[in-house]
Amino acid sequence: MSVQRIEAVSQSGQIGIVHLGLGAFHRAHQAVYLERYRQRTGDGEWGVCSANLRSSVDLVDSLRKAGYHYQVAEYADSQTLTLREIGVIEETLFSGRDASGNWGRDRDALLERLAAPATRIVTLTVTEKGYFLNPASGELRLDDPMVAGDIASPSEPRTAPGILVEALARRHAAGVAPFTVLSCDNMPHNGQRTRKAVVKLAQQRSAELAEWIDAEVAFPSSMVDRIVPAMTDADFERLAALGVADPNAVVGEAFSQWVVEDNFPTGRPSWEADGVEMVADVAPFETMKLRMLNGSHSLLAYLGALEGVETVYDGINQPALRALLRRYMLEEAAPTLNMPEGTDLAAYADSLLSRFTNDSLRHRLQQIAMDGSQKLPQRWLSGALERIQAGQASPCTALGMAGWIRYTDGQELNGKLYTVDDPMAKQFAELHQTHGGQPVALVNAFLAMDEVVPPALATHQPFVDDVVAAYRALTQDGLNAALAALGIEG
Repeated sequence: MSVQRIEAVSQSGQIGIVHLGLGAFHRAHQAVYLERYRQRTGDGEWGVCSANLRSSVDLVDSLRKAGYHYQVAEYADSQTLTLREIGVIEETLFSGRDASGNWGRDRDALLERLAAPATRIVTLTVTEKGYFLNPASGELRLDDPMVAGDIASPSEPRTAPGILVEALARRHAAGVAPFTVLSCDNMPHNGQRTRKAVVKLAQQRSAELAEWIDAEVAFPSSMVDRIVPAMTDADFERLAALGVADPNAVVGEAFSQWVVEDNFPTGRPSWEADGVEMVADVAPFETMKLRMLNGSHSLLAYLGALEGVETVYDGINQPALRALLRRYMLEEAAPTLNMPEGTDLAAYADSLLSRFTNDSLRHRLQQIAMDGSQKLPQRWLSGALERIQAGQASPCTALGMAGWIRYTDGQELNGKLYTVDDPMAKQFAELHQTHGGQPVALVNAFLAMDEVVPPALATHQPFVDDVVAAYRALTQDGLNAALAALGIEG
């Protein structure tokens, strides 16, 4: 095996960026770009404070114990590896709920850090559900218990929008210029959606504060791309064999991309020299990635998981599933995109399929399948809606929807059980209990969930019929029969 080792810059720096969502993707993506920047420039001004807002305090404390240094293993394939040490994180905090049910161990420290004038950028990887938006409309869910809690007790926020509002309120009261808010989550127009969530929540507190945030705070959009699977015991064992005994290590592919709208009124790192693409409009790249890469991942996740397929690598090596993904990308996703001149979407599709065949990554389909209710509107349904408005069918998407509906029942086609990890899992279970064995009623009940499915799509009878037909084929005769109905043979 060819292994390149890159050590972190040893110096410590000033914290200029606070990140909400201390997880594997942040550590293998944004932190890597910032480490490259620090190595290139020696500038210590843009150190990072990373905060975990969810239930795991272990990572926060483990990174503290390690002096905030950890390894990123970047695999081009199973024989080509770069081991990159990251040291740009200067502080980790925990603002979630601990094992005893207590909230916000380090919340005060986090809010102080956010209110500090030195903090000029706040980045987020809190996943789609972390914004508490209706996935179809993009409206803040004011009736969500977590959001309602932030409205009732704004100085003790639990959500990412609530933390941003409280921090901005403190800066506004102190006469400190606002930080820039940069979402790095897989949502269309993620900057605009974050602005909408924060302003709406601020309105519940103060019209003046909401107006100031809307007028003064920059919310640039971004597109992030790097496959970073959840770590497994096998990953740690592989690294241990290379002499890396790091409980905080993360594994990802060698490929990485970050496209950012260039709107940072209080300054930013000159990270374009480190591979970040600074553009005036992120939207075309954002939509391309959501519909082609993420949409393909979801298609593979639901259909593959029903067949007991464990990973992306296992699925993409099944010729019928690979053919389905390529057909979906080129015939349903690509025609809905409006890309800059010179963009070769066929080449992009082929590059994605090639990345999926990386034999060094164990990207579990069950991980990708999480939170489908939050992901599918932007990955599949917005594109399908555009197609029906243009008089075009979306049979691959219809099969995907059939697969998702069946997946939410919590059992493979052979009856093996698994846990459905989704904010709406309880509602899904109730629909299956009520309409199980009635394909037409079940499909219509799922499509009627307007917080997930656009009503114009749910009431378009040809699309509904396609989903029902795919569901029947999938559940009665299996995946190969459902694929054969689309002209795809195993």
